[in-house]
Amino acid sequence: MEKIISELRKRAKQDPKKIIFPEVSDERIVKAVEYIKRENIASPLLLTHDNLEPEKQEEFANIFYERKQVKGVTFEEAREIMENPLYYAAMMVRLGYADGFVAGAISTTSNVIRAAINCLNIDRSYGIVSSCFVMAIPDCSYGESGLFVYADCGVIPYPTSEQLALIALSAARFARDVLNITPRVALLSFSTKGSAEGRWIDKVKDAVEIAKSKDDSFLIDGELQADSAIVSEVAKRKVADSEVAGRANVLIFPNLDAGNICYKLTERLAKARAIGPIILGTAQPCSDLSRGCSIDDIVDCTAVTVIRAQKTSFINEEI
Repeated sequence: MEKIISELRKRAKQDPKKIIFPEVSDERIVKAVEYIKRENIASPLLLTHDNLEPEKQEEFANIFYERKQVKGVTFEEAREIMENPLYYAAMMVRLGYADGFVAGAISTTSNVIRAAINCLNIDRSYGIVSSCFVMAIPDCSYGESGLFVYADCGVIPYPTSEQLALIALSAARFARDVLNITPRVALLSFSTKGSAEGRWIDKVKDAVEIAKSKDDSFLIDGELQADSAIVSEVAKRKVADSEVAGRANVLIFPNLDAGNICYKLTERLAKARAIGPIILGTAQPCSDLSRGCSIDDIVDCTAVTVIRAQKTSFINEEI
């Protein structure tokens, strides 16, 4: 587990990016930022009401108003919104004044997600905002030697088959591009390949087919029970011909209940490190934090955000 975390921080240090932290009132954030700056993991900026620049607030309010006036937002409301450091941080990232933002130590996930959706550009390749956790489990032979991606654990309560497919593809791309692993994606259910029936299972089956039709470059399979997905001995008995079963390292949950419950149980019972939720589907990188996060969680979430910003910069340069 420590090797995984160390590698993420090392990769961030290779090209530190400017990351905004809009929750200066939280002592964990302040201490994490001190460490991040000292170790050169990122170029951090703590955002307070005192260092919001009036010129930028006006610029951000104008852009926000132009985007949202069709939904009834007035210019005065846009100005008021830009008094909120969370929204100000998101607009800084959108307009290139910063490379990413990390929040959620005191803000709810819904508030962080709203700021991201309302301010950042949406990645049109998939067109959906979701989230994932990087789970690093000690002394574990499953997944990628204890490394997993769990999705979606923070955004979409009851995804449709189409949404579930896009969540799977977003998580797979994240695993490939950020974690440098070959994603083997399992869409989870209480059924393995027809062992049970019902509309919930049909939803997962349909999602698998949709995902494959949209992008056949990833290894994706389902519906699979959790043990069929990660335990090779079980997979050999139930789905011997699957390239994913028994070896999955990206786990896609059928709904937010399952995903959120499972990541918290894994974190506490298996003493795993849970990095995230990482927000997927925005063109610019940002990360949410659990309000129960530790200083190390903040540092690791920042490292992941930096790596994503590195990838974004490279893509933009190529274009």
